Amino acid sequence: MISPTATTAFLAAAPASSSSTHRRRSRLPAISASLASSFSTEEPLLVRAARGEDGLPRPPAWMMRQAGRYMAEYQALAKRHPSFRERSETTDLIVEITLQPWRAFAPDGVILFSDILTPLPAIGVPFDISDSKGPVIQSPVRSEEQVRELTPIDFEKLRFVGESLKILRSEIDGKAALLGFVGAPWTIATYVVEGGMTNTYKNIKSMCHTAPNVLRGLLSHLADAISDYIIYQVNSGAQCIQIFDSWGGQLPPHVWEQWSKPYIKQIVNKIKIECPDVPLVLYINGNGGLLERMTDTGVDVIGLDWTVDMADGRRRLGNEISVQGNVDPAFLFSPLRVLTDEIHRVVKSAGPKGHILNLGHGVLVKTPEEAVAHFFDVTRSLRYDTLFQGCVAEVLEPDKLRAEMY
Repeated sequence: MISPTATTAFLAAAPASSSSTHRRRSRLPAISASLASSFSTEEPLLVRAARGEDGLPRPPAWMMRQAGRYMAEYQALAKRHPSFRERSETTDLIVEITLQPWRAFAPDGVILFSDILTPLPAIGVPFDISDSKGPVIQSPVRSEEQVRELTPIDFEKLRFVGESLKILRSEIDGKAALLGFVGAPWTIATYVVEGGMTNTYKNIKSMCHTAPNVLRGLLSHLADAISDYIIYQVNSGAQCIQIFDSWGGQLPPHVWEQWSKPYIKQIVNKIKIECPDVPLVLYINGNGGLLERMTDTGVDVIGLDWTVDMADGRRRLGNEISVQGNVDPAFLFSPLRVLTDEIHRVVKSAGPKGHILNLGHGVLVKTPEEAVAHFFDVTRSLRYDTLFQGCVAEVLEPDKLRAEMY
């Protein structure tokens, strides 16, 4: 296992970044000192918001894909380490990449740099990553015999994940929440059955009717493995877990109810027994038709993509569950004043409780780093008592919201 001291030495040896990034990074000690004094005896703001606690000063914020290709610092590292598998499966590289946006922008959540397919080799499903095709699984799982050959998850093959989380928890030192993540069984199964990326999902969708027992066996095995993987991440230091059902939105709602939701619930039920204090976030891309169906999965937070109006999403979900999102990532290419207005609109729509500010999807390639910095600067400046001054906490309807904003 690599010690925090060794990691610090690695970080110190990393090449200097651009001057603009350096200027942002120089602000971190002041930001960190403020956060440390605010939460030294409390859990991180993000964890408290995920639980729906009352009386928080502002919404916490982080971004999906906040570590990655839009950052010049990451691009320089990727040139030295061109293999994504190397970058996402080597402890010191995982730690460095995860910390890059935290040092530059001081988000309230720091999410492990990894991939939803990372645990596949640990259950007996090897994969490669092609520059042109993305993930490639040479032997797609489509038969009973192949399902029987799957193994319980082997954490010896995932030691780099546990080691990285332990180091990150120490490095962050309570100044932000450390997030882990997993793919939902249906989403992972799309890769395992199709053999990689797909636009049609024809093999796995047809299996719902032609080989339902095989598909159920695969999904159940994945649910068990993913549950154990979450527990492993939590025991290694993760304070909140996001479940990505990235391709669940490709299913008709009644099909999602039958083929994805039960296996998400299987995971949630186990985690609520084994790790009852760890909030769970469920994100489905294209979830506008699924919101009401997502509420009884048992998760603590539902992520909204940018195609759902936040006020409408809050109305449909109610105030008893927390929400995450949902600024359109394209707003980060807009003038900063436009981005500021959109942040205010989303936060006012979500209300003064149980909201984690995020994008409606991941940060886009070539997003200006200055816009990301502005996103977090604006969030830190927000105060619920000012935004909702004189208002009774309520669900803001879209017409009323527009009137207040303009």
